[in-house]
Amino acid sequence: MDFEILKGQIENAAKKAFLEMYEKHGTEGICSFALYSDEGAMTVCPATNTLEMLETVDEDDILYYKYEPAEWAYEMEGAHHEFEEICTRLRAALDENEEDDQWFGDFQAQLYSTCIEVLEKLKDENFFTQITGKDIFVTFTVSDYEFQNEDLEKIIIRLNDNEYKNEYLEWMATWH
Repeated sequence: MDFEILKGQIENAAKKAFLEMYEKHGTEGICSFALYSDEGAMTVCPATNTLEMLETVDEDDILYYKYEPAEWAYEMEGAHHEFEEICTRLRAALDENEEDDQWFGDFQAQLYSTCIEVLEKLKDENFFTQITGKDIFVTFTVSDYEFQNEDLEKIIIRLNDNEYKNEYLEWMATWH
C-alpha cells in the first residue's frame, strides 16, 4: 500500500469530516476531534465532541468523557463516503497479506503513525483553530487497544499545544 496516497486520503477525509461536523454541530461548541482505528488496522474513522455533550456528564467523570473518543457525541460521523473508501483499501491490503504477521505489524504501525501525522499536519496548519476560532483537543486512538502510557503521552504532546495538553497530562498522572 502506498502510504503517501493513503495519507492524502486521510487528510482530505479528516478535513471534510471536521467541516461537516462544524456545519451541523458548531453551535454545540465543538471542542475535540480524533481519528481512530482498530487493533486489526481495518478502519480509520473520525470522532468529534462538543461542550454541550460535556454539560450532561457527571462532574466526577468529566475528564474521561472529555478525553475518551469512544464516549464522544459524534463517532463515525462526517465524510462517510471518504472514510468508507479508506477502510475498503485497508481491508483489501489486509486480505492480500493475511498470513504474514511481520507484514501486519509493520502495516499496523504505519497506519497508526500516518493518522497521527495527518492530525499533526492539520494542527500545525491551524486547520481546527481557523474554523472554530479556538483551540480544540486533538488525538488519535485505537478501539479495544491501550497504548503504553509513554506512547499516549507522546501523542497528546505532539497533537496539542494548548491547555488541553496540560489537563490531559495531569489526568494521566492520576491513573496509577
